[in-house]
Amino acid sequence: LVKLVESGGGSVQAGGSLRLSCTASGVVFERYSMGWFRQAPGKEREGVSCVTWGGRTTYYIDSVKGRFTISRDNAKSTTYLQMNSLKPEDTAMYYCAALNGCSSNFTYISDNYRGQGTQVTVSS
Repeated sequence: LVKLVESGGGSVQAGGSLRLSCTASGVVFERYSMGWFRQAPGKEREGVSCVTWGGRTTYYIDSVKGRFTISRDNAKSTTYLQMNSLKPEDTAMYYCAALNGCSSNFTYISDNYRGQGTQVTVSS
């Protein structure tokens, strides 16, 4: 059974930082590109960032470039999203997922390969 568990969300003021973690089990972690998605109330889900299986290639949407950093530790089956200079518009539920690949239009394999999410709230 594939399980992805996110942690590290919380409430911060604008300009603050959070580090999200996502630990996987039941899957050969190093075989998959991994990504982070977010969904705010009333908005569609969007892919925020992804990283290839070896960690060498990453992708970010324009709105988080220069502020967010994705990384992974295959020995720990864990993916991270370091979020700095947070803005109120970053407020959303953040999900990690195992991907079909890492590129500008990345998608996750299925709902079974996606975590339950961790809430990020940024106040102005």
